[in-house]
Amino acid sequence: MSTSYPEHIWHNGRIKPWAEATVHVMAHGLHYGSSVFEGIRSYPTPNGQAIFRLGEHLRRLYASAKIYDMPIPYDLDTLATACREVIKANGLARAYLRPIAYRGLGGFGLSAETPVDVAVAAWHMGPYLGPDVLEAGIDACVSSWQRFAPNTIPAGAKAGGNYLNGQLVAREARRLGFGEGIALASTGLLSEGAGENLFLVFDGALHTTPVSAALLNGITRNTIITLARDAGIEVVERDLPREYLYLCDELFMCGTAAEITPIRSVDGRPVGTGQPGPLTRRMQSLFFGLFDGSTPDTRGWLDYV
Repeated sequence: MSTSYPEHIWHNGRIKPWAEATVHVMAHGLHYGSSVFEGIRSYPTPNGQAIFRLGEHLRRLYASAKIYDMPIPYDLDTLATACREVIKANGLARAYLRPIAYRGLGGFGLSAETPVDVAVAAWHMGPYLGPDVLEAGIDACVSSWQRFAPNTIPAGAKAGGNYLNGQLVAREARRLGFGEGIALASTGLLSEGAGENLFLVFDGALHTTPVSAALLNGITRNTIITLARDAGIEVVERDLPREYLYLCDELFMCGTAAEITPIRSVDGRPVGTGQPGPLTRRMQSLFFGLFDGSTPDTRGWLDYV
């Protein structure tokens, strides 16, 4: 299946043709996974196209870079402008944005001082886990691969090297015929999906695993918690054992790419009725309502292109 790439990308300070944004094969980031990145979506709204929580995403990019002692040579406003510019340059009505900072060419040791290069790409993306998944849901499995133990790799950084673990989880799930994999933490308790946070529903309340469970504190996760509490829905952050995946009334994954994806079964066991449940649908309505105007944007989450 061929991939259609956009025409333009922002790379090291300017918009350039996609094919000209090259990286040397001996770049530090390629060999050691020394990159940090973000995934951000923009949506059409009644007031024009808006990037969702752009400032929060970029602040997390700088936080990830700080953890890895990787100074980004552009300020936040410059990268925010780059995000808007690359959407316009490619004529996208909606977009998935990928800002990335990585250690480039300049040395071959683990602690080598290399330049930090920065790029921002944008392309059209539909539902991440496949067509119709937002309506029908997916079948998931618990992976044989666990998340990293505390004080090994910082799960709180959105770093390129971290996603080697996510690749193992996702590829195992696809090989076994599932839509996505769910990982346990080193404790044996629930962590998150290959690249998504988890919410379980019990008796009309949302339950989600804490950041101490080796997961990335997702911005979509925070959005769901905020919208739910604003709507009077109880949200509980707590440790959760694996078997609760089989016992919950509803279950969904969330993330910038996955948005809010219902999970209808885990390890071949139906979740609840085996169909996306009413609270999952309610959270989808509140979330996507931010973009059609039915959910008021009271926190300035929409950054208009």
